[in-house]
Amino acid sequence: MASMIASSKVVALGALIFFLLVSYGSCTRIVNFNASHITADPYWVPARATWYGAPTGAGPDDNGGACGFKNVNLPPFSAMTSCGNQPLFKDGKGCGSCYQIRCLNHPACSGNPETVMITDMNYYPVAKYHFDLSGKAFGAMAQPGRNNELRHTGIIDIQFKRVPCIYPGKTVDIMEGNSGWWMPMRESWGSIWRMDSKRRLQGPFSLRITNESGQTLVAYQVIPANWAPNTYYRSNIQYEAFGSAGGGQDIGSAGGGQDIGYAGGLVISSAAGLSTEILGIIGMICLASYHLHGIEVP
Repeated sequence: MASMIASSKVVALGALIFFLLVSYGSCTRIVNFNASHITADPYWVPARATWYGAPTGAGPDDNGGACGFKNVNLPPFSAMTSCGNQPLFKDGKGCGSCYQIRCLNHPACSGNPETVMITDMNYYPVAKYHFDLSGKAFGAMAQPGRNNELRHTGIIDIQFKRVPCIYPGKTVDIMEGNSGWWMPMRESWGSIWRMDSKRRLQGPFSLRITNESGQTLVAYQVIPANWAPNTYYRSNIQYEAFGSAGGGQDIGSAGGGQDIGYAGGLVISSAAGLSTEILGIIGMICLASYHLHGIEVP
């Protein structure tokens, strides 16, 4: 595999960080409909939005969803969540994707963009792109004091665009082999972290993650020298706040969307569908509180 990567190619290592606890749910069917046309914009895509759950809540009654996230009413989700139809949910591959949304054609709309994350699914055929939002996210598109007025519409035309997810305070470093040197990575897209190099990096690779509380998690040589695409690499370490280490089940390949059991540690997976010649290594890291849910980099 290493022979496929020329020394002049950019080598990247990505890390996707989530606190996960599997809890399946579904979005409710919305039927009342009164949509209006939205003028085309080269940077914004037209869609339709509905909402479900409590008016100021996170959507699912159990604060979970089909993506396997838990406590989506708490940071980093903060109830700004959405179900996505197939082009957004992507059979689970769209989980954790962030989008800016805005509404323009209702008197209560503020026109200001708000950021939501895909945490659940809804395949009911409302539109080509359908965001079934939490009550809080739907109301957030309104002018101050007009949140309930906007929610009473039930369904509206909106615009959306993909944006990076912002998780402030986290840093990721990588160590090459036994060099003893930690090299900082930079946030590339959302929670994808990368490091560009003029030469091919040599495994095994160690990763060091520092969270917003200043706690550091180190996985020594967790990615082997003979790494392979579509493969999970797992360590049995975790932040102390998550409980005792270990106890993980077999994970398998990414993107399966299955409940894979208790695993309170660090999981790393090379992403599928990317050119190893150009990108080299791309990994996925999940910091799981109790359960892990298979997710593929969108």
